[in-house]
Amino acid sequence: MSGKILALNTGSTSTKIGYYDSGKKVFEKNILHDLEILSGFDSVMDQESMRLTTITEFLGSRGVRLEDIDVIMARGGLVTPIQTGVYEVTGSLSSALRACRNGVHACNLCGLIAAELASEINRIRAEKGMSGICRAYIADPPMADEMLPEARIGGIPEFRRRPLCHALNSRAVVRHYAASKGLKARDVTAIVAHIGGGTSVTLHQDGKIVDTNDALGGDGPISTERAGTVPAFPLIDMCFSGKYTRDEVKRILVGHGGVVAYFGTNDFKSVVSLADSGDERAAIFLEGFCLGIAKYIAGLSADVCGKVDVIILTGGIAFNSALMRKISDRVSFIAPVEIYPGGNEMDSLAENGYAVLSGEMPVKYY
Repeated sequence: MSGKILALNTGSTSTKIGYYDSGKKVFEKNILHDLEILSGFDSVMDQESMRLTTITEFLGSRGVRLEDIDVIMARGGLVTPIQTGVYEVTGSLSSALRACRNGVHACNLCGLIAAELASEINRIRAEKGMSGICRAYIADPPMADEMLPEARIGGIPEFRRRPLCHALNSRAVVRHYAASKGLKARDVTAIVAHIGGGTSVTLHQDGKIVDTNDALGGDGPISTERAGTVPAFPLIDMCFSGKYTRDEVKRILVGHGGVVAYFGTNDFKSVVSLADSGDERAAIFLEGFCLGIAKYIAGLSADVCGKVDVIILTGGIAFNSALMRKISDRVSFIAPVEIYPGGNEMDSLAENGYAVLSGEMPVKYY
């Protein structure tokens, strides 16, 4: 694999930077932004210039010349309608990211920064008479929508189900599993549970994500910071209690739900430690946590009449082998279970970039 790739992942309080040369990672850095500086911006979308400067200054400190970068791979934003795959960041995609029609999140910044940086690289290349054009892409955005028509049906017409999942990492682990078996991802029917601060469970068939949950919209299993699917009537009572605003209810469900709601912390390891020390409440919670994920995995298997080749458990919490065994024991009757711990988003972005450079991955346009 030839070429130099810059991978970018903008989070709410950090910016991850990965630099790859000829298929090998040269370095990866997670830059934490000063909370006092961040608080000076009315919206995360106003941070574009600040974050761009941070990126270019860091690259300079590591001796990376901008003009040497061939491709910039950015984390996808909250845009629809869109399918999985790699998209060049053109004017129409930039407009959709900036409009934030599907939500305001730091990931919307990533493609915008990548496009601006690519433009600067091409300006420098032109000045120096260098050949080649640097292009900016996003890969497998979280709202990629390839759901089966029947999977979109909600309980009332106004409540259509929508996807929002860890598409980037989920598709990457399916590719890795398929390659280990001498197959292509499109040849594998897999259910992937990405278990982290939020949890999404995805069904992969024919190279597409054909069913999943809305992991940022109150749908799916309990996770570290999210309540997941909750009973409707108690939620209605909460909304009309007069105690909370609309935004406060949303924060209770997404951000202050799950482990945070039960234990007042988003430190999942501390809850595991409580359970290991004999705390019955923590032990029962973890059983319910694993059961919820297993139920969602089993539910997705119904989409394909149980004809699943593999179940993959991934994400940060997948490093906990004891919990993974609890989930595996409940779902291994459906298909073999494989564990791919961690998120690996930066490497996944780079993999997509090299697939584009080699011509293996077709580029799509929004």
